[in-house]
Amino acid sequence: MVKPLSFKGDKKPKKRKRTEADPSAEIAGPSDPAVVTTAEDGENDDSWVSAETVGDVQGPVMIVLPTEPPTCLACDANGKIFTDTIVNIIDANPASAEPHDVRQVWVANKIYGTEKFRFKGRYGKYLSCDKYGILSATSEAISDLETWNVIPTPDTPGTFQIQSQRETFVAVKEPTKANGAPEVRGDVTDISFDTTLRIRMQARFKPRIKATKEEKAKEKISRKELEDAVGRRLNEDEVRALKKARREGDYHEQLLDLKSKSKHDKYS
Repeated sequence: MVKPLSFKGDKKPKKRKRTEADPSAEIAGPSDPAVVTTAEDGENDDSWVSAETVGDVQGPVMIVLPTEPPTCLACDANGKIFTDTIVNIIDANPASAEPHDVRQVWVANKIYGTEKFRFKGRYGKYLSCDKYGILSATSEAISDLETWNVIPTPDTPGTFQIQSQRETFVAVKEPTKANGAPEVRGDVTDISFDTTLRIRMQARFKPRIKATKEEKAKEKISRKELEDAVGRRLNEDEVRALKKARREGDYHEQLLDLKSKSKHDKYS
């Protein structure tokens, strides 16, 4: 199920703890404690992190522009693209930026069967660039105009170039009006500071973070599960040894050793 976006400062619903226990938990001894789980897991991680590689770019993203102070790419209900002030940011550091408005959020996906990307805005239309370099988000269909390459910036890790199919780049330009907001276009032909962007994303979509959370989940096992696997009650040292073995990858060998020892003790 897709979660609605949440922003810094929003009130979060309280997560209730629920106890999942064996029906015999009420009469279980000290070695059979109930297993307590919470709703907190990787799928609920709505914090924002920086994309570091092209492979990270997926799901809700915020495209941070190289302006002073930092701004981001946004669109309104009419499909107009504009630079928007970033409110949620620490010490003007673009690597800490988070959206405060859904208009600042784009959903990034690779186009099936290609390495190219599409960016869907708040109102269900895709980011596009016409032959004049004018950006908009007015189309619900994907053509070359709504198709983008995301390219790592040479010698600047953690930043990207967003390139159209005409091989032009998204870039910021100085405002044309006094005290006006910076402008953003898609007609620059060379990589420069003005084309160098950061992409912020929700942590739960970042492949490496998802993999780490899955690995940690695999490490978690209750004492009762360990005792069921061995076929007898375990002492504290044996429980610690098996949990360590799960982390280090030799769990099955340790389990076999304990089972073998149990059989030996039984018939000795």
